[in-house]
Amino acid sequence: SHQNMRQAIEQVRKNKGAPGVDKMTVNELDHYFYQHGRDLVQEIRSMTYRPKAVKRVYIPKADGKQRPLGIPSVVDRVVQQATAQQLSHIFDVHFSESSYGFRPHRSAHQAIGKALDYLNEGYEWLIDMDIEKYFDTVHHDK
Repeated sequence: SHQNMRQAIEQVRKNKGAPGVDKMTVNELDHYFYQHGRDLVQEIRSMTYRPKAVKRVYIPKADGKQRPLGIPSVVDRVVQQATAQQLSHIFDVHFSESSYGFRPHRSAHQAIGKALDYLNEGYEWLIDMDIEKYFDTVHHDK
């Protein structure tokens, strides 16, 4: 919907971020969507939309290693955000109340607060799970 795309554009603009392979900045989004927005929505609806290649950069880590990072184009980030917004409405209600990662209106600070609540209630064990480097190994074309 137009409203969903508007919200996605605003969120991507708010998040800022570097340009992708096409070198378009978040400041160019309004002009781009004014000229191409209808065509883009039609491509999404007809399932002919194809994202651009992802720009690969490496971020130095404290231990001297480098973490690979993929930077999608800003238009692709808008499409991803718009998709995430719709999927969130559908699926978020089914997630565990104990799940805090990458969920709307939830944060790591809230997770820590909940863990402290459990400790104060007498619980002694805390398990934090993360699948290391998962997104480095997932098949992105699929």
